[in-house]
Amino acid sequence: MKKAAFIGSGNMGGALIRAACRAVGAEQVIIADARRNVAEALAAELGCTAADNGGAVAGAEYIFLCVKPQVLPAVAAELVPALNACRARGEDKVLVSIAAGVTISSLRGWLAGLVWDVPILRVMPNTCAAIGKGMLALTDGGAGAEEALAGAEAILAGAGRVERMAEGLMDQFTAVAGCGPAYVYLLIEALADGGVMAGLPRAQAQTYAAQTVLGAAAMVLETGKHPGQLKDEVCSPGGSTIVGVAALEAGGFRTAAIRAVQAAFEKNQELGK
Repeated sequence: MKKAAFIGSGNMGGALIRAACRAVGAEQVIIADARRNVAEALAAELGCTAADNGGAVAGAEYIFLCVKPQVLPAVAAELVPALNACRARGEDKVLVSIAAGVTISSLRGWLAGLVWDVPILRVMPNTCAAIGKGMLALTDGGAGAEEALAGAEAILAGAGRVERMAEGLMDQFTAVAGCGPAYVYLLIEALADGGVMAGLPRAQAQTYAAQTVLGAAAMVLETGKHPGQLKDEVCSPGGSTIVGVAALEAGGFRTAAIRAVQAAFEKNQELGK
């Protein structure tokens, strides 16, 4: 039996598939997708196995449900016969959902007819997991499923930083880390646009902006200093940086970022209803 199967291979599912291949080996990964040709193409590229949903359940220990929240109820119901058949054979399984806003209790409710209490986890990744630089939250909803959590962490080890947290904080985490890369990409694009406006060639401006964001993020993580302190260390009295900071403040930069996170959080809660 293989280690992990992924049902759904979109942007986020694909990122986790690539990470799992790095962590446990492509030969230990099964890919299933409603678009069979997409699953087969990705499997051929990475060296994985392609299967339908039933085959994915039967063939792996950990089943990652990487479909959209609105599709998950139908997919969960479809998996019940396959999961029951596995139980009849004495096989252990773990379900891992990446659906934003969907609680473990909701997912368990969609598994009506399941004859056993299969362990269910939730993980919220971001797309940076595709290159091993992701930020992921993992929860068992307080079930105390230590063995299942440890196994999921091993599969996700190639995705980046994985942190366990209470399920009640998953929507908040998603609003910051799950959605956050999109906000950062906007910042990088805007910095590059500013560089072009100042006279830099586009390619160089984009590289300089991206490397600067990468370095600034590393400074926060590696020094442990508050971002405000690090900002102050860049701002010389009467210098160009503090003038730029003032321009950002005048444009509502921080307020806009805070509102983006709050709006995403509210949407996550809506998706879970």
